[in-house]
Amino acid sequence: MNDMNELKKSVNDGRVQYIWIGLKRTSVDKWQWSSGEPVLYLNWGSGQPDGGDECAFMRNAEWHDWSCSNSLTFICSSSNMNTGLVFVNQTKTWRDAQSYCRQNHIDLVSVRNQNENQQIQKFINDSHISNDVWIGLFRDSWQWSDQSNSSFRDWASGEPNNAGVDNCTAIGPNVLGQWYDGTCNSQLRFVCHEDKLILINETLMWPEAMRYCRQNYTDLVSVHSDKMQRRVMNVVKRASTEAVWLGLHNYCQMNMWLWLSGEIVCYQNWAPGNGTTPENCSLTKRKGAVQSGGDQRWISLPETHKLNFICSRS
Repeated sequence: MNDMNELKKSVNDGRVQYIWIGLKRTSVDKWQWSSGEPVLYLNWGSGQPDGGDECAFMRNAEWHDWSCSNSLTFICSSSNMNTGLVFVNQTKTWRDAQSYCRQNHIDLVSVRNQNENQQIQKFINDSHISNDVWIGLFRDSWQWSDQSNSSFRDWASGEPNNAGVDNCTAIGPNVLGQWYDGTCNSQLRFVCHEDKLILINETLMWPEAMRYCRQNYTDLVSVHSDKMQRRVMNVVKRASTEAVWLGLHNYCQMNMWLWLSGEIVCYQNWAPGNGTTPENCSLTKRKGAVQSGGDQRWISLPETHKLNFICSRS
């Protein structure tokens, strides 16, 4: 939603027009969480999913698919310190439930593993909820042209409404700037995106990678937040080496890790056994890299290793 707000600021010139964005329908349907978290766990009931329905609800700890236009009560994830859950005893379509959760809490609830599934069912039992409830699982075939895996959707009410014909997406002229499906050969204004992170598939030592980025872009990337880490995770999936250099270096005399941008490392995403114990200053200087596979944590490596690397434009 932050991206949408920035986008609306950049295109709000008073003219009432539709504007293309990079979301396009493909031939591949996949289940996704509304929150954008990866789908690593599924708990379908017997014979489910059983058709072309594209949204999921929970009944007796099992999941069922149903038409998103039907109305159910639902569970939002929230900042509630006790459970992190809020039951909303109003019946809404899946999309309207999603909007309600985003406006009033965090999002429709995600269920990432069996333990969470059991916790949600306990919450349902303890709250004496007797009806089916929407969860944040949905299926669609829309993908971003930059291949990013975001499942954020901001469709206007009733959209997308013309499957098989309108396969491209535009933001609308309404105040909310919500999304409409349109015919791809329509001629509209459009918004381009310049990625500020660039994966370089050459293999260089850390000092060489730093020099390359400074000569051609701005610098090796610094990762100051979970949001930036998620952007890095999208980029490193295309790497050809097991790890990828970041702009992270060890100031050995004080046993401190610093970013090339000058900041101390506050946000941290170290793999176990990395970054938290003193480095041996008598050996090769240590630099920070991010794993290109697994859970993509940061690791400490000798600067002489040859890896792909990420440059930043800003």
